[in-house]
Amino acid sequence: MTMTPGLRKFALTAHVTSSVGSLGAVAGFLVLAVAGLTSKDSQVVRAAYLAMELTAWYLIVPMVLASLLTGIVQSLGTPWGLFRHYWVVAKLLLNLVVAIVLLLQLELIGYLANVAADTTFSSADLRGLRISPVIHAAGGLLVLLVPVALSLYKPRGLTPYGWRKQHEEPTALHP
Repeated sequence: MTMTPGLRKFALTAHVTSSVGSLGAVAGFLVLAVAGLTSKDSQVVRAAYLAMELTAWYLIVPMVLASLLTGIVQSLGTPWGLFRHYWVVAKLLLNLVVAIVLLLQLELIGYLANVAADTTFSSADLRGLRISPVIHAAGGLLVLLVPVALSLYKPRGLTPYGWRKQHEEPTALHP
């Protein structure tokens, strides 16, 4: 099913907005994670971990899931298709990986926020756990940049499914 031009533009706008929003939210989360890890001021550390939990649950999760959903809608409603081109499949897989890793990290983020709410961190407390959000946010930011590049450059290459679809005889024209 191909979308009408107006609906296609609306879906594309929603997809680009949620994708760019994901990038910005993860970048902000990375700033908070670095501040929480490196600050000598215990109030800044506490505030950073409390803000990280809010940012993850109420900004990053909705944006990543919206990006995934709108990307699927966009691909199914346009000639690009979901499984016809390798670059579209790569974007789908990368977005799935980002969503899964994010959902797995929410428990750690919540734990750090709970500890920050109850106690005062010293620079050595939970250092190993506090490095994880920095690494995951930096990695997530890099991974989220790959679909941006794929969307802009659209490298050639049809999947076997896409090749078959492109070379099939249209059976509707032959009674």
